[in-house]
Amino acid sequence: MDLLNIFLLVAGALVFTSVVAGLFSARAGLSFLLVFLVTGMLAGEDGPGGIKFDNVQLSLWVGSAALGVILLDGGLRTRLSTFRTGLRPAAWLATAGVVVTAGITGLAASWLLQLPLALGLLVGAIVGSTDAAAVFALLKSAGLRVSERLSSTLEIESGLNDPMAVFLVLTLTMALSQPAGLGAGAVALMFTQQALVGAAAGLAGGVAIAALLQRLPLGGTADGLAGLLLLSSGIGVFGGAGWLGGSGFLAVYLFGLIVANRAPQVVERSLAAMDGFAWLAQALLFLLLGLLVTPRLLVDTVLPALGVAAVLMLVARPLAVALCLAPLRFTRGEIGFVSWVGLRGAVPVVLALFPLLAGVPKARELFEVAFVVVLASLVLQGATMARAAHLFGVNLPDAADEPAARRIFGDFVIDGSAPVRELCTFYGLALPEHEGTLAQWLEARLQRPPVVGDGVDWGGAHFSVRQMEGAHVLRVGLSLGSPG
Repeated sequence: MDLLNIFLLVAGALVFTSVVAGLFSARAGLSFLLVFLVTGMLAGEDGPGGIKFDNVQLSLWVGSAALGVILLDGGLRTRLSTFRTGLRPAAWLATAGVVVTAGITGLAASWLLQLPLALGLLVGAIVGSTDAAAVFALLKSAGLRVSERLSSTLEIESGLNDPMAVFLVLTLTMALSQPAGLGAGAVALMFTQQALVGAAAGLAGGVAIAALLQRLPLGGTADGLAGLLLLSSGIGVFGGAGWLGGSGFLAVYLFGLIVANRAPQVVERSLAAMDGFAWLAQALLFLLLGLLVTPRLLVDTVLPALGVAAVLMLVARPLAVALCLAPLRFTRGEIGFVSWVGLRGAVPVVLALFPLLAGVPKARELFEVAFVVVLASLVLQGATMARAAHLFGVNLPDAADEPAARRIFGDFVIDGSAPVRELCTFYGLALPEHEGTLAQWLEARLQRPPVVGDGVDWGGAHFSVRQMEGAHVLRVGLSLGSPG
C-alpha cells in the first residue's frame, strides 16, 4: 500500500504542477503540452525527480489509448457543416500532404543524421502528422479568430492525417524489421484494409451508438454518464477496428463525428466531461513520454535533429501545403498560416515507439530525433502562432469590434442580394459581365465556397464577405481604394 500511495502522490503532484504551470505558460503563447512534456523530463532519471522509466510497451499502450481519446474528442467537436469548406483541402493535406512532408523530411533526415534512406524516410513518416489538440488550444488561448475555411481545414486535417502517418510508419517498420521486406501488393492490400475496415467500423459504430444514446434515459444529472458512455464506446471501436486489421485512429475519429451529428443534444451536454477526459489523456501521455526520454542521450543528436525540424517547418510542410492548397485557390496568406501552424505533438513521439518495439536498427536515435522535433515545434511554432496570424493577415476582427471590422471589411455594408451591375454603376466602377446579385458574383469570382473574410478586388475597390447565412453570402463589405 505504501508503494501505491507514493505512486498516487507523485502522479497527482506531477499533473497538478503541470496544469498550474501551463496556465501561466499559456499567457506567453506556449503550449500546455510543452509544460507536461518538460515536467515529465524533470521527473525522469536525469532530472530532480530521478524516476527511471524505460517501459516502451506500456508507453505504447498508454499512448495509443490516449490518442484514441484525443481523436474521439476531436471527432465529437467537428460539425458536418464545416465539411463544406474544409473537407477537400483537409483530405489533400492528410494524404498527399503527409506523403510529401514525410518524403522531403525523410531525405533531409537521411543526410543530416547519416542514416540509410529507409531509416531517413521512417523519420519523415514519424513526424509527418500534425497535432489537433496543440493547434486549437493555442488558437483559443491566443484569442485568434480565423476564417471557417482555415479552422475547418486544420481541424479536419488533424483528425484525418494520423491514420496516414500510422500507415507509413507501420509499413516502413515492417519493411525494415522483416528480412524479406514488403512487396508493393502487400503494401496496397494493407493500406486498403486499414482504410476500409477503419472507416466501416467507425461509421457503423457511430450510427449504432448514436441510436442507442437517443433512447437511453440520459436527461437531468446524467451528463457525466453520457460522457462515460461516449468514452467507453469510442475506445471499444478504436480497439475493435485495430483487432480487425483496420485503422483504429480513423475509426474513432469517424465514430465521434457520426455520433456528434446524429445525437447532437446528448453529445453537447457531455462535451465538458469529454474535455476533461481528453485533457487527462494528454497530460498522462506527455508526462509518460517525458519520463521515457533521457536528456543526456540527446546530446549527440540534438543538432542534426534541429536541422530536421528546420527542414520540416521551413521547407517540407510549406511545400506540401502549397502543392495541396494552391490549386484550391487558397490565398498566399492562408497557405502561409496553414504551413506555420502545423504543430507536431504527441503523435510523432508515440509513432517513434513502434520501431523501438520492433527492434529496428537505431530505433532509439529515431525516438530522440522525433522528441527534439516535437519540442522545437511546440516552442517555435507554438509561441509565434499569434504573430503568424497577424503577419499573414488571417486574424478576423471580433464581431462586436466595429472599428476593427471597418478596417478589414471597409466602410460600406451592402446586402448580398443587391444587383451587382447597378451597384458598380452607382460607385463608378467597371461593369462586370455577371448579371446576377452581388453575392452570386462574389461566389463566382472566388471559385470556392465563400467564408467570412474572403475578398475580391475590382476596379480599384475591394469587396469582402462580411456575413454569411449558411452557405450563402448575406452581407458584403466595400472599401473604395486599396484593400484593408
